[in-house]
Amino acid sequence: MPGERLTVRTTSEIGRFPGAAPPTRVELTIQNEGEKKREEGGCLWWLRKMCPCCCKHPNATSYDVTDKVEFTKLPTPAAIVDPPKPKPENGEAKETDEGKLSVCSVDLLSSKAGQNRQEHHTDLYHGDELILRRGQTFQIEVELNRPFSTDTDKLYLELKTGSLPLVSKGTHVIILLVKHLEDERWEAKIVEQNGNKIKLSINSPANAVIGLYELTVTTSSLKGDATTTYTSSKNIVMLFNPWCEEDSVFLDNEEERKEYVLNDTGRIYYGTEKQIGARTWNFGQFHEGILEACLFIMEKSEMPPSGRGDPVNVVRVISAMINAQDDYGVLVGNWSGDYSDGVSPTAWSSSVEILRKYHSTNGTPVSYGQCWVFSGITTTVLRCLGIPSRSVTNFQSAHDTDVSLTTDVYLNENLEPIDYLNRDSVWNFHVWNDCWMARPDLPPGNGGWQAVDATPQETSQGTFRCGPASVNAIRSGHVYLKHDTPFVFAEVNSDKIYWQRNLDGTFKQIYSEKKAVGHCISTKAVGSDKRADITSLYKHEEDSEEERIAVETASRYGSKPDVYSTPVAEDVSVEVKVDGEGPRVGADAQLKILVKNLSSQPRQATIHSQVAVMYYTGVLKGTIKKEQMPVELSPNEEKTIDWVLPYQQYQSQLVDQAAFMLTLCGRVTETKQVLANQTTFRLRTPDITITPIGDAVVGKEMAAKITFTNPLPSTLKGVVFRVEGLGLQEGHEVVVGDVGAHSKVTLTEHFIPSQPGPRKLVASLDCEQLSQVHGVADIVVLEQ
Repeated sequence: MPGERLTVRTTSEIGRFPGAAPPTRVELTIQNEGEKKREEGGCLWWLRKMCPCCCKHPNATSYDVTDKVEFTKLPTPAAIVDPPKPKPENGEAKETDEGKLSVCSVDLLSSKAGQNRQEHHTDLYHGDELILRRGQTFQIEVELNRPFSTDTDKLYLELKTGSLPLVSKGTHVIILLVKHLEDERWEAKIVEQNGNKIKLSINSPANAVIGLYELTVTTSSLKGDATTTYTSSKNIVMLFNPWCEEDSVFLDNEEERKEYVLNDTGRIYYGTEKQIGARTWNFGQFHEGILEACLFIMEKSEMPPSGRGDPVNVVRVISAMINAQDDYGVLVGNWSGDYSDGVSPTAWSSSVEILRKYHSTNGTPVSYGQCWVFSGITTTVLRCLGIPSRSVTNFQSAHDTDVSLTTDVYLNENLEPIDYLNRDSVWNFHVWNDCWMARPDLPPGNGGWQAVDATPQETSQGTFRCGPASVNAIRSGHVYLKHDTPFVFAEVNSDKIYWQRNLDGTFKQIYSEKKAVGHCISTKAVGSDKRADITSLYKHEEDSEEERIAVETASRYGSKPDVYSTPVAEDVSVEVKVDGEGPRVGADAQLKILVKNLSSQPRQATIHSQVAVMYYTGVLKGTIKKEQMPVELSPNEEKTIDWVLPYQQYQSQLVDQAAFMLTLCGRVTETKQVLANQTTFRLRTPDITITPIGDAVVGKEMAAKITFTNPLPSTLKGVVFRVEGLGLQEGHEVVVGDVGAHSKVTLTEHFIPSQPGPRKLVASLDCEQLSQVHGVADIVVLEQ
């Protein structure tokens, strides 16, 4: 009933051990009846791979599944002596074995507060495992059965990764003791000795294979007596190292390393270039279970472990594995508008739940995602593995389907679009990733930021993946450089070419729109939540000589190399302008069409307009309004035409993102010049307001008031809130139900912060009529 208050108590244990998650109390005040949906949870039991030949087994589905990656402790190991000797009854060595050296225990010094984790910038990862970055020294302590003597004893370490470790492939590493450590090699040195304990400082090369390693310590005498081998109860995880100058992912800026490697939250941009929206995304790369999930993804990809030292290989594999299009990867793409058997893409605000679910189900793809979700997960995985990464949004993003490096629009004799030929599209916005690395496989100057896209659009070498493509190569039009540079170039800098069908069925080029795609390329700024425009990294300034050279250079490698041979005269222009922040959902959409005559002669034209509901990918659902506008212009005259789309015409037609495409076409009577313009716009949705209540202190309950007002003059059906805050509370759903026209919903969340420092509480709303409704509150949590 209106005004009814519900108090619901839930305990979310997704990916946690029972009882680890604090209870969450929710108070909900709504205008219509609602109910609270209890989110199921449970323990995620990690299985450890015990035998290389048994690492895979079939499950109920028709594809192979790799065992989950985990950090489970083995039973307490005992020294294995070869050849075996009878064990003395009193526990002391017999006279014949007196002096034989063996390992009693190994301490990996893996505490989050310890020197290893602090120096390797891995102290933020969950758990007390030894997580290292390659190209950097680390320490371990070995307890022996007696003091170690360099004159008579021998000791070496072995690290193994993958199902078939080989020294020649870098997956079986033998680490010998040396007197002095040198860079760029595996080696160990005794730096401290206290009785039976020795402390080793171990060095790894900057090109070491990343992943999960098993550690063994072998001892013997210099005389070559029988050896004793001890296997550590804990594994070692090796990651890329942006702090190491010799590592190919080295990033020489501490603030950028904090942002692109260590920051576990960010901003992802969407909308249109004139109405840029932003939403907070929890990457959560240090959260419980995420590192295990990322290592599991690499295992499931069947990428040879020997290739995991090259970030180019790793990024290319991750690009393929994040989508489930052809390899049972993490996330299923869905642009149909029907998400009834999964989660709507707009409802996600975090990578954590998706990656946990994928891992806990032995690699069953999660439903559903669209480009920003694919990008958010890619950012999580790459940052977790140590590769600097960021989510990037390109507005007016072209999708070139025929490798022409142009976006082609085909019109009939009457200048009307020929739908079955118009396969190229321009997405309202598209989100992909930049990742940072050297590119020794490319000519000098092509290292740095690389574009990588996990959204399944076109195949690359038979698999749905894209990149890494050098951003510098894209900017220069050097599309012949790998990987998938032509596709990304077309997304950001292709010209839109209009073709008209002749009476004999052939086509002629009638117009070239040079500024149609690649606008306001955006990412989160370093150290703040502001938007950074990085368009200049991807392309030169529009219409500059450098930009035109880049476009024409790229076109020579496309399927239509002569497309720029015919110049087109232009003295009349047409453009669409949006006032302020643009139209809002629930009201009439009002735009302005600006027509200019740049000549000293009068001009006449008839402009044909049609507006279609549009998926943000550029796919049109259908035209909802057409009209013709005669225009007469005096010499050097400029006219503004008001254009209106009434609410009644679009209210039942909206799809995700509430986007439209307005197409304008016409011909100047005097000069036969073709006028063409395509503009996308969206209807702005309201924000969710989140107001913290009470002091934010670790272990102390606080609250947050979440409010939302329905902007539509009609009832919202099946409204569901999703609320989450890393270090504040686990993600969960609140089922509200129907919300009446212009009604207000108030939701009060009660929770207990578990981590100190700056935190973000994120809420999103999902229902059939509205999408991209979200809000965020910054909360600074103090130590108790």
